[in-house]
Amino acid sequence: MTHRVVVTGVGVVSPIGQNLPAFWSNLKEGVCGIAPSTLVSPDQLATLANKVVAEVKDFDPKQHFEDRQLVTLDRVSQFAVVAAREAIARAGLSFGDGLAERTATIIGTGAGGQNTIEDNYRRVFVENAKRLHPLVIPKLMANAPASQVSMDRGLRGPAFGVVSACASATHAIGLAFHLVRSGGATCAVTGGAEACITFGTLKSWEALRVTAPDTCRPFSLGRKGLVLGEGAAVAVLETLEHASKRGAPILAEVVGFGMSSDAGDLLSPDEDGMLRAIRAALEDGKLAPDAVQHINAHGTGTATNDEIETRAIKRAFGAHAKKLAVSSNKSMLGHSLGAAGSLEFVATVMAIKEGIVPPTVNYREPDPACDLDYVPNKARPLKIDAALSNSFAFGGLNAVLAVKRF
Repeated sequence: MTHRVVVTGVGVVSPIGQNLPAFWSNLKEGVCGIAPSTLVSPDQLATLANKVVAEVKDFDPKQHFEDRQLVTLDRVSQFAVVAAREAIARAGLSFGDGLAERTATIIGTGAGGQNTIEDNYRRVFVENAKRLHPLVIPKLMANAPASQVSMDRGLRGPAFGVVSACASATHAIGLAFHLVRSGGATCAVTGGAEACITFGTLKSWEALRVTAPDTCRPFSLGRKGLVLGEGAAVAVLETLEHASKRGAPILAEVVGFGMSSDAGDLLSPDEDGMLRAIRAALEDGKLAPDAVQHINAHGTGTATNDEIETRAIKRAFGAHAKKLAVSSNKSMLGHSLGAAGSLEFVATVMAIKEGIVPPTVNYREPDPACDLDYVPNKARPLKIDAALSNSFAFGGLNAVLAVKRF
């Protein structure tokens, strides 16, 4: 037996808002969270060629955690737990009567505890520390966000992390969707988190020569690359039967999930791999291409990715591609790697629920190679029956979610 799967709550920590109302309001208004970094020192910032990032500004962990908890929590896990708390509260979910044992916790991250890694490398290699804190390893592990969410909320069902670079959160949500749909869990708390704005990370991304010096301009002529971001988003997925029985608010229905691997270049995206993931999501969701109105694009702002994603969308949707409202949240949120897919999934759910497509901001003029409707600079009212959320990662790891209006 398979089950219909619905979204009953979402929570967000982002560069444009540290809760769902602030995030969604600013996303609709086209507020851009990109600015010079404040998380690295001025001396370090001066050595960076590209200084802009999308930070979660003024995040105070002491508003959310006691000091004894913070010893165990890297910034990435802090984001995940705060977002999960909001999602569960908005879903109105409690975990008595055995539900804790039937609730999965699946959280994606691309880099894990980068702040902990960098801080302790500095202690060892610069300060010549003889000993480190005994909790360094559990703080930096890639599964730490999933473990911390499960412990914070007392969730005793399947719990694990997903690590697939920029597709991590979308893979996590898709796996949670399949688990709930199959009956392997009644509910899932799922999403992604990332907190990798450190000096070492920024220098490493700079070396790849894919980051922008000014801002992120997805699909626009003259775009110069991506901007590194951070944050977290978490969603509560439930079987429709369970949600209906308890009178839960239903935001949208997840209907399909598609995955593929390019099995090609480590860095360059592949049109065929993207296409197969899009088609797999449509097939899994039993959606005809012309049933979709909106695509939340991967849209990194790099010249190659945006052009190839455009070609894949055109092949998947044929003539209907010209009728799609395609937007990139990364123009406002930056690219939060393992968290990106979850923030974009929440944006997709809210776009369906409210009938508003967020804009692609910083858009200047059309690129002949990117010739779809990218909802430039201003949000658009649109009745959305079905939408896709795309994530295409380094290593050729592709994941696409299909969501419908309930």
